[in-house]
Amino acid sequence: MGTLIDKFDEHDGPVRGVHFHCSQPLFVSGGDDYKIKVWNYKLHRCLFTLLGHLDYIRTVQFHHENPWIVSASDDQTIRVWNWQSRTCISVLTGHNHYVMCALFHPKEDLVVSASLDQTVRVWDISSLKRKNASPADDLMRLSQMNTDLFGGIDAVVKYVLEGHDRGVNWASFHPTLPLIVSGADDRQVKLWRMNDTKAWEVDTLRGHMNNVSCVMFHAKQDIIVSNSEDKSIRIWDATKRTGIQTFRREHDRFWILAAHPEMNLLAAGHDSGMIVFKLERERPAFVVSGDSLFYTKDRFLCSYEFTTQRDTQILPFRRPGSLSLNQSPKTLSYSPTENAFLLCSDVDGGSYELFCITRDNYGRGDSQDAKKGQGGSAVFVARNRFAVLEKSNNQVLIKNLKNETVKKSALPVATDAIFYAGTGNLLCRSEDRVVIFDLQQRIVLGELQ
Repeated sequence: MGTLIDKFDEHDGPVRGVHFHCSQPLFVSGGDDYKIKVWNYKLHRCLFTLLGHLDYIRTVQFHHENPWIVSASDDQTIRVWNWQSRTCISVLTGHNHYVMCALFHPKEDLVVSASLDQTVRVWDISSLKRKNASPADDLMRLSQMNTDLFGGIDAVVKYVLEGHDRGVNWASFHPTLPLIVSGADDRQVKLWRMNDTKAWEVDTLRGHMNNVSCVMFHAKQDIIVSNSEDKSIRIWDATKRTGIQTFRREHDRFWILAAHPEMNLLAAGHDSGMIVFKLERERPAFVVSGDSLFYTKDRFLCSYEFTTQRDTQILPFRRPGSLSLNQSPKTLSYSPTENAFLLCSDVDGGSYELFCITRDNYGRGDSQDAKKGQGGSAVFVARNRFAVLEKSNNQVLIKNLKNETVKKSALPVATDAIFYAGTGNLLCRSEDRVVIFDLQQRIVLGELQ
């Protein structure tokens, strides 16, 4: 709901990293006061502070299973802490500039880190697990003591990934595949692959105009999300490795991204706050007419009859291979007497498709017969007439079922969408109001701020 629930102010100065525990009512924070604090948000208080870093702390993260926290700092180290015993159990050294980010692998005993020394490092922390296991088997502990006596190491660098030309701000693992994505001050997003013995660069995604501050794989879709000081968030197709979508702000640089663990929500922090957003609309385009519900699902226009509960695929409407983000139809308009359908989507900057199908042809219809056109939105305004919004000229074109323009009409307000408002009438939506417009008389019948 976008309302402030609580405020925790014990850090001195900026707080750069925060992370919630996956099952306990805890979160951890790290800041420019060199302190890591673990909080219980139900008790509304800081439980304890972990001290050890000698400079700003950039990121903090809980481990998904073990009672560990990983932290990255400008003191050029990464530290792993046991938050139950409240001790530092490992210091990972090797970077020779600020460490901007360090994250645990979601399943394996690995940590990935990004640094302004232009490298991404992958660390093997499997020995930490053995060393900090519960004191179960004495023999195992004895043998472990021997390796410790003879120079056993907690965490070792497994790979050093070199390829960025400037400092690296972020690196993160893919949730299931052996992939890493990184973003840097060279304005590039890089994709890396690893196996048991080596790691290598797979591809570079170019498009950001300034430092890339954060980048991540989407948990469920095959996409990469990145944000940047160029005031944009970009969505990339992870398989084709091309840009799909860009979201821009006027004045604010983006710094950090987070994904909700269950819901299809992302959040991005910028200079003056944050936004919470979805990548695409989940509600399908639909229209109810009499006993039928017409709706779009995947690549089909479908009909559902309420009385018989019969679900029918009427026709396929999209060429295969164009199922990228937000390409599915946004609205559906229907003329019952002509059994005609208008599907509108954001493809090519806004377009519509018109289908006229006889009921006997349900399931046998072909999208090749569709009549197509450009337009912000299109709706039926009469039995055999529909209106198409031309945003550039702020006018509507009235068309017949052959898709021929029979009339043009300028609109009374700067309109970004049109809706049916009774035969011959349009509801026009502008930024701060809606008006009902009579297309015959070209007059405003009503207005609502």
